[in-house]
Amino acid sequence: MLPVMPSLLATARCILGTALTALLFSCGEPPSAATDASTPGKIGIVATTGMIGDVAAQIAGDRASVQTLIGEGVDPHLYKPAAMDVRMLQAADVVFFNGLMLEGKMGDILAKLGQAGKPLYAVSEGLDQFVIAGGEHHDPHIWMDVAGWTQAARVITGKLSAFDPDHAAAYEERSAVYLAEMQKLDAYARTSLASIPETQRVLVTAHDAFSYMARAYGLEVRGIQGISTESEAGLKDIEDLVRFLVTRKIPAVFVETSVSQKNIQALIEGARAAGHEVKIGGSLFSDAMGARGTYEGTYIGMIDHNVTIITRALGGSAPEKGLHGKLK
Repeated sequence: MLPVMPSLLATARCILGTALTALLFSCGEPPSAATDASTPGKIGIVATTGMIGDVAAQIAGDRASVQTLIGEGVDPHLYKPAAMDVRMLQAADVVFFNGLMLEGKMGDILAKLGQAGKPLYAVSEGLDQFVIAGGEHHDPHIWMDVAGWTQAARVITGKLSAFDPDHAAAYEERSAVYLAEMQKLDAYARTSLASIPETQRVLVTAHDAFSYMARAYGLEVRGIQGISTESEAGLKDIEDLVRFLVTRKIPAVFVETSVSQKNIQALIEGARAAGHEVKIGGSLFSDAMGARGTYEGTYIGMIDHNVTIITRALGGSAPEKGLHGKLK
């Protein structure tokens, strides 16, 4: 649970906070019924990201209605909640968020919900053994390590079971089935990425969202920007990476679906000017999943896509259609 602010500060925030927060929370006014996150007879769950929402839906099954705030192709580091989003959060029975400052611009709103007694859970809670520390903030991209995200799924299972104990057995049963699928995915990632020639086992992307994947599966990772896309890449950062690509003869770099491609294009042009051809190996899902209703719009599909694209582009061996033969 997020810490409670002193009452004086809470009052000041309510009166003098941002126009969005003041307008929507209005120091205690009820949310609009039009934004009710629940369905009659079901638990209303709101998740901040698709990766969390998909896992919650798999575990909750028909017992819950799950809605996600941050959709496909949207960068959670830069996401600013709209009025509808805040009302949805207020109306939810349970809210799951990532934590570790991923939802930085929603911090005040999440804190206010916690103070009001909303069941509000960070899926990174208790995952200290997996968390990568660095700089001012810890790396929030835990979902890139399937073993780490398996623990997040267990957190979701435990919180749902505690919130709705009459259906705990059903949550545990669905969780066991889903965790078995995650274990298959983890094994596929390990085997596929290990098939890349060791000298080429380097992942160069727009921002540093893949350190968990690198640590889990034996990759070296280089991001032009830091762990948050709010940081800006300088000319020296790009020049250093160009030299690295040329020296190591790295065959491919990767763009991300939720991050601008301009810095990656600068890398390719710089390497070409130095006499080394680098291709775009593919587009990876980093901070957001694929389109709703697609295989890549699920957590398992997202990671399957990334692993398969990376493996094939860097000279490893993986089936073109991925683990389950469902990739486009």
